[in-house]
Amino acid sequence: MGTNDISILAIESSCDETSASIILNGKVLNNIVATQSVHEKYGGVVPELASRAHQENLIPVIQEAISSSGISKDQLSAVAFTRGPGLMGALLVGVSFAKAFARSLNIPLIDVNHMQAHVLAHFIDEPKPGFPFLCLTVSGGHTQLVLVRDHLDMEVIGQTQDDAVGEAFDKTAKLLGLPYPGGPLIDRYAKEGNSKAFAFPVTRMPGLDYSFSGIKTAVLYFLRDQLAQDPDFIEKNLADLCASIQYTLIEMLLIKLKEAVKQTGVKEIAIAGGVSANSGLRAALEELSKKRGWKLFVPKFEYCTDNAAMIAMAAHYKYLKGEFVGLDVTPLAKMKF
Repeated sequence: MGTNDISILAIESSCDETSASIILNGKVLNNIVATQSVHEKYGGVVPELASRAHQENLIPVIQEAISSSGISKDQLSAVAFTRGPGLMGALLVGVSFAKAFARSLNIPLIDVNHMQAHVLAHFIDEPKPGFPFLCLTVSGGHTQLVLVRDHLDMEVIGQTQDDAVGEAFDKTAKLLGLPYPGGPLIDRYAKEGNSKAFAFPVTRMPGLDYSFSGIKTAVLYFLRDQLAQDPDFIEKNLADLCASIQYTLIEMLLIKLKEAVKQTGVKEIAIAGGVSANSGLRAALEELSKKRGWKLFVPKFEYCTDNAAMIAMAAHYKYLKGEFVGLDVTPLAKMKF
């Protein structure tokens, strides 16, 4: 390494993935992730258990990231961490370690907005979108339409007013009796089903905003009525139910995306966040992009879910601008874009 090289250790601990990554001069060298399976039997992420698992996983994950990168800790230029949004206890684990580690090495500290990092996951590999572009960020906690003018210049132009789309996937999956996390299971069963078998209402909000709480309620009452007539209704129709629910959720996402393109005139489209791994959404976006002449950018699956590589990429651009924070920095469960 030369004296002008920029190497950053990035830490992600916002929810239930403990992750560390090393980036050198804007190139991600690794992306080490420890997944927490402890939450499966509870049907959702338990914040206290997430915090404890982060404490157990963080040092081994960071050691692996540093050792496999070929860069020693003394060669690091900065330490980056997810400041928010996320679970407060989980964030505290990452923030506390980052502060102590940066202080011990006497190097700068960089705070990263988790949702901005999801957008910047598109700059880890080729092809990279050009500016400006629209990014549909979809996860268990967020659903946002973001106008991206530059690496650190982003504006949320539409977002959910209640449930995130990932939350809607998981909650409807729970109604179907599927284990947590249910979103990927809906995707799997949907491939074998008829997306037009059952009609569920599409909620329409003003402007570019979303609402996903209504479909959860609609599915709840629909299943209640059907199960009263046939107790085996879900088992007999699981694939069709999954396909129909997924179709409706994707349709709601695409309605607003089409409107955003119309309003902004921007035709470079990206997707980010955990739900961007959904094969139905990817296929629908590819088809729509071909039809409308959009240029579509889809990250690798490993960069869709929470990971430190995207934190590292965001930190790289913040380092170039000299955007550092002091040791008095605190995590934020809710953090503005």
